[in-house]
Amino acid sequence: MTAAITALAAELPDVHPAFVTRDSRPLRLITCGSVDDGKSTLIGRLLWDTKAVKEDQAATLHRDSGKQNDLGLPDFALLLDGLQAEREQGITIDVAYRYFASDKRSFIVADTPGHEQYTRNMATGASTADLAILLVDARTGLLEQTRRHATIASLMGIKQFVLAVNKFDLVGYDRAVFDRISHDFKELALTLGVRQVTAIPMSALKGENVVYSGAAVMPWYDGPTLVEALELATLRSAQTTGFRLPVQRVCRPGESFRGYQGTVAGGAVKPGDGVIILPSGQIANVKQIVTFDLVRNAAVAGDAITLVLDRQVDVSRGDMIVSLDSQPQSGMSFDAHLVALQPDGIQPGRRYWLKSGSRRQRVQVNPVSQLDLKSGKWNPAEALAMNAIGKVHLAFDEAAIFDPYEQNRSTGAFILIDPDTNNTVAGGMVTAKRADLGGLNANDGRVILSLPADLAEQIMATELLASRRDEVETRRVTNAAARDLIDGIDG
Repeated sequence: MTAAITALAAELPDVHPAFVTRDSRPLRLITCGSVDDGKSTLIGRLLWDTKAVKEDQAATLHRDSGKQNDLGLPDFALLLDGLQAEREQGITIDVAYRYFASDKRSFIVADTPGHEQYTRNMATGASTADLAILLVDARTGLLEQTRRHATIASLMGIKQFVLAVNKFDLVGYDRAVFDRISHDFKELALTLGVRQVTAIPMSALKGENVVYSGAAVMPWYDGPTLVEALELATLRSAQTTGFRLPVQRVCRPGESFRGYQGTVAGGAVKPGDGVIILPSGQIANVKQIVTFDLVRNAAVAGDAITLVLDRQVDVSRGDMIVSLDSQPQSGMSFDAHLVALQPDGIQPGRRYWLKSGSRRQRVQVNPVSQLDLKSGKWNPAEALAMNAIGKVHLAFDEAAIFDPYEQNRSTGAFILIDPDTNNTVAGGMVTAKRADLGGLNANDGRVILSLPADLAEQIMATELLASRRDEVETRRVTNAAARDLIDGIDG
């Protein structure tokens, strides 16, 4: 297996997609990697060399830098690290977003922290990015945090990476060092399902191969500069799901008007389209699409709209209005990937609030496996420690609605909230609906019974079941939810 990956990695070229004309939407990108690999300095250099730093900002930067370095340059990291704690400690804590542009394209870049305890902030930055710049210190190569950030970025659906082998001046511009690190990363990328990798040797501090070429000191490198690679990158592919509108608010200014407000999370809609309201299953047609200043002929993903239907239906906040011919998955149990974000981690069988869009539900989380960042293998796990990346089973008290994350980021992502502290304990991505619904299937000798509550309580009180209580799972559900559960098992 390892030999096969090594062979494939050796053949994996630097990817430079065909140039596309300037898009109306800026390319969104993140910088990630381990501590002190130079993420803030790199973005500061990008802003400086693309003339995105105004004169008053430049004056402030020179003043705040104090004693300048041997090159007579200011501390570029201060352009990103604005918090007092960041400047005092010389680290990045929060995500900082900056806008810059080249002659061919515009960009929004997120500088994310490298410290392990701020993994949640890195995941936040990755959730909206089209591309990831993964920095590696040329002196140290790939570290565990490098692998963690690359894995999280890939789980978040990022499939374009720029490997920035930074501080290359400190290894004497040694080509062998670059070849070794880029080879190691391409091996890792293949295990993550990432095939678009552009590796660039650079010095962010000196500006070599960032905006301007470093050919004078690296004549052996004939690839693009960082900006050229970003100009050639593609926007994240469109979502493959149909129309999705998570309902944020029901608008009823008068008896003659009832509209359902939210931001379109996928697909498109126009008057006359048939839609279904989930989870109730009621069907209607779109009568009108209203925005703050006009009536629209259509709406697409990202539009904030008020949807008016052609008939009276029961819709409330947390429901989802979707295409009649392209519906999300609905069920009581789903598989997901999680990134644990709190010191207590994720414990087996623990119940949390799950929030996805405007919908909040009770869920039981059962860890299945955890990713070993050193070997790249998924090892069985009953619990997930802080910052661990794991696979879990989600069991809901009532029907949940999701698209797989790869198909729709908005309707496939969620956070877990501790019901006691209201802290966000994990971020997750749904991978699939569980066909066996909590492990109840025809092959494991288990069955599901739908019984009246009073009868179930009497049975559970019997001596036989009392002695085997740990083997029995009970769940109170409505009649409709019970039908969905049984239908899912039959399917």
